Amino acid sequence: MPAVYQGTKFRRDGAPILHLERQETIGDGQQRSSLDYLRQANEHQLQHVVNNDELEARIASYELAYRMQTSAPEAVDLTRETEATKKLYGIDEKETQVFGSNCLLARRLVERGVRFVQLYCGSGSGWDAHENVTTNHGKWAKVSDKPVAALLTDLKARGLLDSTLVVWGTEFGRTPFSQNGKGRDHNPWGYTMWFAGGGSNAGAVVGATDELGMRAVENVMDPHDLHATIMRLAGLDHLKVTFPHNGRQERATVVYGHVVKEAIA
Repeated sequence: MPAVYQGTKFRRDGAPILHLERQETIGDGQQRSSLDYLRQANEHQLQHVVNNDELEARIASYELAYRMQTSAPEAVDLTRETEATKKLYGIDEKETQVFGSNCLLARRLVERGVRFVQLYCGSGSGWDAHENVTTNHGKWAKVSDKPVAALLTDLKARGLLDSTLVVWGTEFGRTPFSQNGKGRDHNPWGYTMWFAGGGSNAGAVVGATDELGMRAVENVMDPHDLHATIMRLAGLDHLKVTFPHNGRQERATVVYGHVVKEAIA
């Protein structure tokens, strides 16, 4: 996707976003004037460059940063939440404190109109259970189960789940046979992902693996099908939405993918 659509990364520890506060010696009018001058200079340069999406993204990022100074500090301030809400997400427990905080932050962002929020649980190969699948998955299941349940519960209680699609996904599953004694190897041929809210078909199970759980054999959904279905639930037609890439208009699903209607309510 073009650079202007890239996300804003939040830090794991401390303040999620650095440098949100304006320096005391710089007033709002002075900052606005400087940004306007920068915008004019960048737009002048843009007239002489063809398809420079990084420069377009830079122009947009300055404006985004300016707006974030007035809204982001309040959005990321979890101290404004009640103790009951924090307990719901497991912020008072060691195992769930970090991911619970992330899930609560996600709800606050959705509540304030942020259109896409991406959370990672076990980033840095946390779930990569080559040695001991029971210990590994037991640990990360405890980390994730309560916060995710809280997020869905909280979104529903606030009337946000119907308009918010929650997708729990991964890049692959684990094999049904052992590796290194107690571990499991990568399995890209058959694994589970789930949707909640956002017009998805609650309670429906689409597809199945073989009897060993090795390969998907029934209603097989590949990543392009998944993306096409997500786009449909977001109100987009994956056959019509394109963006410039390497000199031509390209779809997010390239030349593949079909909408899985069984996953839509």
